This record gives sequence, structure tokens and C-alpha cells, in this order.
Amino acid sequence: MSCLLVTLVAAVLFSSEALGKTVTGLFKSEVARQQNGQFITKFMYQGDNGLLVCRLDNSALATEKESRLLLYQDMDSDLDNLSCTERLAKAHFTISLNKEEFNQTIPHQSSPTAWQALYADRYTCQESAVIPSHADLSFTLLLLNADSAGNPLEHFSAEEAGLHSFYFLLLLAYFIACCIYIQPLYQALRKGGPMNTVLKVLTMALALQGCSALCNYIHLARYSRDGIGIPLIGSLAEFWDMVSQVSMLYMLLSLCMGWTLSRGRKPQSRPLQWEQSPASTAVAVGGVITQGVLLLWEQYSESESDHHSYHAQRSLAGVLLIALRVGLALLLASVLYQIISTERSTLKRDFYLCFAKGCFLWFLCHPILVLMSVVFNEHQREKVVTIGVILCQSISMVILYQLFLSRSLYWEVSSLSSVSLPLTMSRTNHRGRY
Repeated sequence: MSCLLVTLVAAVLFSSEALGKTVTGLFKSEVARQQNGQFITKFMYQGDNGLLVCRLDNSALATEKESRLLLYQDMDSDLDNLSCTERLAKAHFTISLNKEEFNQTIPHQSSPTAWQALYADRYTCQESAVIPSHADLSFTLLLLNADSAGNPLEHFSAEEAGLHSFYFLLLLAYFIACCIYIQPLYQALRKGGPMNTVLKVLTMALALQGCSALCNYIHLARYSRDGIGIPLIGSLAEFWDMVSQVSMLYMLLSLCMGWTLSRGRKPQSRPLQWEQSPASTAVAVGGVITQGVLLLWEQYSESESDHHSYHAQRSLAGVLLIALRVGLALLLASVLYQIISTERSTLKRDFYLCFAKGCFLWFLCHPILVLMSVVFNEHQREKVVTIGVILCQSISMVILYQLFLSRSLYWEVSSLSSVSLPLTMSRTNHRGRY
């Protein structure tokens, strides 16, 4: 019954007619003069039958101001060195806004190409002219790609195409995995034991990642119908993902560095233990806070894009975030190398190696995918990084789940180590188990 319900909901969402990307706002003469053309939006067209639709609320005022919409193909920084008149003359298409609605067909694109729309009028390049105190022009802009049938109804830009389907498949995978593993996981959490705390944190991080995927899917499903989506839901998706990232960092640092989540237990000077001190606590908390601040900073710096994701590194905050993850990976590698190199027990060594794989996959997948994305076309890079990071981090969670749920690894290693592992329950409380 549940599977049938999911199928029906998916069918309804995917069968909805796409109306196109929708941009609403005001054409402002003063802004157009300051910027040598007011930037409106950017859209990546692909294939045939691309379409731009511009609708005005006051065509008479637009005619009086000689309003124009300028379309540039692959506009680069060279235009910044041109004069205002030369810049406007470089437009591939100039649309005179002298009626309430105007349709502009985009020519065939042999490969996905970014187009930018700018607004200009008679006052844009006349710095000495006085701009009359007219009301600004209200507009609605639709940008559409051709769908599978060749009709201009697909609103997704070329770099966004496929993300909607990806989140649907991701949610379907989460749903199936939840149906299979929810009962064994619940039983393991009820029993307690040495892996209880870490399983709780890991489960919370995975649940937050699932909530983020659900919010992204809802936002994109709505976006496919009206070209606007639900920005609040999209921002909520990014928030849940950031909280999940911080939770995982907190857990991995706590496990590897030995800074336990159980403050009531006195730390033991054993392998994988880091005795609590002001310095060690500052490093652990500092790593979590630094990542949180960089994630928020990156979201703020990318706030102008339609579907921004902290996986796309186009800002200083994004570069610093990558550097932080590489630095944390090197820190964990040094700690684990010292432990593994001095460990004589094969069982313990296998446990540490498996744990290291999960850690490195979580921290290094992002930097590596960003480096690999340069070999892809521009419209593929963000999708490669976004989808790749989500899949790799999901695999990392699976590795850690297998490690901490395996009685032959975590339980036995914890027993042999005499609670030498962090995030374990007190040995005195579970003495009868070993």
C-alpha cells in the first residue's frame, strides 16, 4: 500500500505541466545607468526551441522610455572594459519593449550555452540626462527550454536538468532502506551497548540528510510547475544539510580524537582516546564552529542564484571550506596512522582501517570531486559535485553503520580494548556482557 501511494504521488508530480522559469521584478532606469545595463537573470539554453517571454504591466511607459531587453550569449568580463554604448551594441538580441508581451525564440544551441538578460532604456548611457520620476516598470520574465517532445515548456536550465529526478531516486532509496533496516536499527539502539551513542548521532545525521533531500524534491517539484518553487523549503533543505554536516564532523572528530560525547565519564588514556583539556576541547569545538560559519557564509555569498548549493564552490568561503576538509582529513590520517602502526591486534587493525575509509570518504569526496569537475562541461560541473558528494557521503554512512553494527568488530574491539574506544558505555554498567 505504501509503495502504491509513493508511485501515485510521483506520477502526479512528474505529469504536471511545466510553465517555465519565472522571474518577476522591476526595470529600474537608475540601476541600468549605474551598471551600464541592469542585470536581470541568467539561463542556460540547450537544443532547439528555446523561448524567452517578457510581459509588462505598463507598455505605454516602456515605449516612452524606449525600454529594451538585451540578450547576451556567453557574456564575459571583456564587456566590462567597453563603454556603455559599445556594451549595449554587443548584445546578440535587442528586444524593444513596446507591447505588453513579447516572445523571443532562441536559435539552435549545439551545446548548452548560458544567456544573460540585461535591461536598458534611453537614459542608460546618457549620464547628463535627468531621469523623470516615473514609476519603475513591473515585469514578468519566462525562460524555457524544450521538453522531450520539443515544446518550450521545460523551465530547468541546462545545469539544473536531472536534479529533480535524482532527488526522487534518492528518496526512493532512503524509503526502501528504511523499510529494510529500521527494525534491526531500533533493536540495536534499545539494547544499548558500546556503539549506542555513536549510532544515535549517525542516525540523526542520516535523518537530517533525508529531510534535506525531501525538501529539495518538494521545492524542485513545485519549481517544475510554476518556475518559482518554494524558496523557504529550498532554504530549509540547505539548513538541514548543514546541520547534518556539522553533526557528522562532531561525531568523527569525537571518535578519532577521543573527545567523548559522554562528559560524565572520565577519559581513559588508551588508543583512540584524547584526554580532555582546554586545548583539545578548543580544537574539537573550533573545527565544528569553523565549518558551520563557512557553510553559512557560503550560503550568503551564493544567495543570488536560483538553486544554490554549498557543494558548488564559487566563492572564497567555498575554497576555505575545501581547505578545512582537507586539513581535517590530514589530521585524522595522522592520528589513525599512529594508532594502526603500533597496533598488533589484527582485529583492532581491521576496525581502524574500516573506520579510516569511512572518515576519508566523508572528508575527501568533496575536494576530489571539485577537482575532477574541471574536466566536465560547465553545465555538468555543479551536478557532478552535488550528486557525487551526496552519494559518497551516503556510502560513508553505510560503511560506518556496518562497522558499528557489526558484533564481530566494534563489540569485540571495545571488549578487548577495555573501553579504550570513545563514545562507549561505562564498563561497570555492562560488566555482565563481556
